[in-house]
Amino acid sequence: MAEKRRAGITAVGHYLPEHRLTNSDLEEMVETNDEWIRTRTGIRERRILKDEDKATAYMGAEAAKEALEERGIGAEEIDIIILATVTPDYLFPATACLVQDYIGADNAYGFDLSAACSGFLYALSNGANYIESGRAEKVLVIGSDKMSSIVDYSDRSTCILFGDGAGAVLLEASDDETGVIDYIHHTEGDTNGALCQPAGGSRKPASEHTVADRLHYIKQDGRAVFKKATVGMSDVVTEIMEANSLTADDVAWLVPHQANLRIIDATANRMGLDSDKVMVNIDRYGNTTAATIPLCLYDWKDKLNHGDNLILAAFGGGYTWGSIYLKWGIQ
Repeated sequence: MAEKRRAGITAVGHYLPEHRLTNSDLEEMVETNDEWIRTRTGIRERRILKDEDKATAYMGAEAAKEALEERGIGAEEIDIIILATVTPDYLFPATACLVQDYIGADNAYGFDLSAACSGFLYALSNGANYIESGRAEKVLVIGSDKMSSIVDYSDRSTCILFGDGAGAVLLEASDDETGVIDYIHHTEGDTNGALCQPAGGSRKPASEHTVADRLHYIKQDGRAVFKKATVGMSDVVTEIMEANSLTADDVAWLVPHQANLRIIDATANRMGLDSDKVMVNIDRYGNTTAATIPLCLYDWKDKLNHGDNLILAAFGGGYTWGSIYLKWGIQ
């Protein structure tokens, strides 16, 4: 065992709906075009969960089941389920409780975590703390969002951005120096509501007025959020690299939140990383909020080597942002 008990990722899983919503499809829905979307966001298509009987918990459970199958263990071995989302099936019970039932994790307790696009990073560091302290042996960390449920498909500024999906990782104690090495998180209260869902909470409960005014959908001040995100992600990756005496040569991969290709490029440039060391799948999935980073880990899992240094970074509504320095442990 390493001198300090560390939390390592021992398996990854994912779920993506089959239906693809392409830029060409959106051209038929709102005043936009493929070139405009691609040049400003990098997105070509996104996945949409069309089954009205399935939502965030279903996708999270499917991703979790794949991770468990990859690890070769049963759900009864899981101690804790931490699920990051902004699109819970219900305000309560927590979506993690539904996942616990779906997968048969009878010995686990679970809870949801809301930090928008930074949610998976916040959940991952929380899960790592449980492993490091010895309070848990196996923690499922899930990022799952059915963003199509809160997207206004008449609003061309937001409907082009988001897709549905889920990713899951299993955390266990590492038997070497791999695992979560460090994390840095930040919060700045967005009291101006630059990125929010205005209604549906206790401040503006659902009413005829909130429904008529379409306040249950995502609202975003694109310019303000873009500026904050570009600076926030670039600054926090620099912060965590300096804290751990890392140079660009030490980093095998940047695993960025997939919100906008220009933000990803700016973050990589700030780190001094070549594009071939940056995970990008925004073109295929769009912004799946809490699911983007675990979906990247899943897509690149066969290209990752034991001991690779990964820098995970995200920025989301709240405002929330952060970075995790992770040494890959799967052989």
